Amino acid sequence: MKSNTGQTVEIRWHGRGGQGAKTACLLLAEAAFFAGKYVQGFPEYGPERMGAPITAYNRISDEKLTVHSNIYTPDHVVVVDETLLHTVDVLHGLKEGGILIINSKHSPEKIREMLGGYEGKLCIVDAERISTETLGRNFPNTPMLAAVVKASGVLDEEQFTRDMRQSFEHKFRSKPEVIEGNMNALKKTLDEVQVV
Repeated sequence: MKSNTGQTVEIRWHGRGGQGAKTACLLLAEAAFFAGKYVQGFPEYGPERMGAPITAYNRISDEKLTVHSNIYTPDHVVVVDETLLHTVDVLHGLKEGGILIINSKHSPEKIREMLGGYEGKLCIVDAERISTETLGRNFPNTPMLAAVVKASGVLDEEQFTRDMRQSFEHKFRSKPEVIEGNMNALKKTLDEVQVV
């Protein structure tokens, strides 16, 4: 998918505390910054605790950002934990033509049914399987980060992959296996995910 240019892309993340949604949001902001974009990446703070629903936001633009608020009409919505479909209105404000990017093992038909007949664009990622295969544990944030890049086209995939390698090498200098595991998770997700 080509990189979007000349516009602001707004993304809302839904996850649970401890799943890495906030980290993935901040990594996306970092990658966009490396790509020369203007960026915002921030969580919405509430009663933070392990397992509690959390929301985070990204704005990515080729032009200076002057809005500093939560995102109410996102271009894309990312759901890191599908159990939130039963408790949070994840589709609230999603723009027409926007993409729901969801971590699930379910088929697109089942997800649409769970969302009361949602007819918009879907990108389904089995982030648990991908992270277990590449990292040995369920860390859904790395596959979800790659899925956002792939589905939205907000960044060039090759540059994103190079920039993320640099970021991981900096963060996990003493753990080369973690660097390679995360890179494999990114690449596998970029290869597998599709928008339907």
